[in-house]
Amino acid sequence: MVNEQLSSTQRVWRRRIFAVTWLAYAGFYLCRKNLSVTMPLLSADLGYSNLQLANIFFGYSLLYALGQFGFGVLADRFGSRAIVSLGLIIAVLSNLMMGFAGSLVALTVLACLNGTGQSAGWPGLVKTMAAWFRHRERGVVMAWWTTNYVIGGFVGTIFATFVVTSHWLFPSWGWHRGFWVPAMALFAVTLVFFTLVRNRPADAGLPEIAASEDGFRTQPRSSLGAHSSVETARTYLRMLGDLEVWTVAIGALFSKVTRYSFLFWLPLYLSQKLKYGAGEAGYTSSLFELAGFGGALLGGYLSDKFMQSRRLPVAALMMWGLAGACWLHPTLAGLGHVGVAASICLIGIMNYGPDTLLQGAASQDVGARWGVGKASGFVDGVSSLGQLCSSYLVGYVAQKYGWDRLFYVFVVLALLGGAIMATRWNRHTNVQTAMSPAGRPENAGDKH
Repeated sequence: MVNEQLSSTQRVWRRRIFAVTWLAYAGFYLCRKNLSVTMPLLSADLGYSNLQLANIFFGYSLLYALGQFGFGVLADRFGSRAIVSLGLIIAVLSNLMMGFAGSLVALTVLACLNGTGQSAGWPGLVKTMAAWFRHRERGVVMAWWTTNYVIGGFVGTIFATFVVTSHWLFPSWGWHRGFWVPAMALFAVTLVFFTLVRNRPADAGLPEIAASEDGFRTQPRSSLGAHSSVETARTYLRMLGDLEVWTVAIGALFSKVTRYSFLFWLPLYLSQKLKYGAGEAGYTSSLFELAGFGGALLGGYLSDKFMQSRRLPVAALMMWGLAGACWLHPTLAGLGHVGVAASICLIGIMNYGPDTLLQGAASQDVGARWGVGKASGFVDGVSSLGQLCSSYLVGYVAQKYGWDRLFYVFVVLALLGGAIMATRWNRHTNVQTAMSPAGRPENAGDKH
């Protein structure tokens, strides 16, 4: 992290903000990955088919995608701390109730509620980070920070697998403990977040950090909520005409199709195709997120250290690497457990690299003009359409054509995503010039 010209108090607060916001988003995965880990048990105990399970994921993904657009605007308007805390509470309550549900309809409705709460996390937390860290350091800082959903997914998978396979732990609960125990853990995270985080340096009595170089307007707290909904809508509509925003969003969409296919369906693939047991499938699938940690760091460091903080060339190259990794998977999987593990790790590295880069530093860069909450919410909302499609893509292709054919579909998607980002190869997003012709930041209505 670049700390020059910062006081010791500012540095302490930045470390605190980094750590607590990291924990908060990683915590969301406690109540996100538990569903995919519990899915084989729901299939076995309740007799649900792959397409019926896909309905649950579709409902979750639909509300998650739609929520990104709304919560991004709300984070800009009312502050990230309140909006993210609300999302955490919704996720906790929905998972508690899922533990009482047994019918497909009830699980689907509650999964939709969970998706709504989960969608508040990303735009709000990315906005908070943008207020505390400068543009020139974000490639590296956000590479480390976006490991929250890499490690969060890994820990969430391991934790849920441990909970549902440890029959001595609340033995009478059965598969229900796969929802109740993670919900209790996330509630503890919620308390930590609300207590320790502040939206921006000014809320902690400190000088603004990102305002001078990013075009963020340092605004008195008394003006919070003063700008009209009409002005917010106009800014949002102008953002929709920004090709850079769309390129980042569409690139993230192609990346997210593959990532969420693996996050939600990898344990079932290992169980059905490779005949792994529930525990072995859960633990082996966690390698995807564990290896993704390295991919996230690789993408961030390549961007800041070798590409002058350009995000799209690095994302394009790693997407093409993802295509190659998916092409090789059926062959490597035929080599046994070691081949499967190596393939999952390679896919994780090449998938998480562009995914974290686009949804982290790239979203903050393009958001300097329009408001980081709006831009990150839009990017994650559009990309979540890939998450939405992944539910039926996997369920349909795996059931009709077999699991191996699915990996060739991922090859095509990764090649297309890389090609789209390569069209902006030499584009350098300079947030220092993200000003309107009148000389004021376009996001002057944003509240930090």
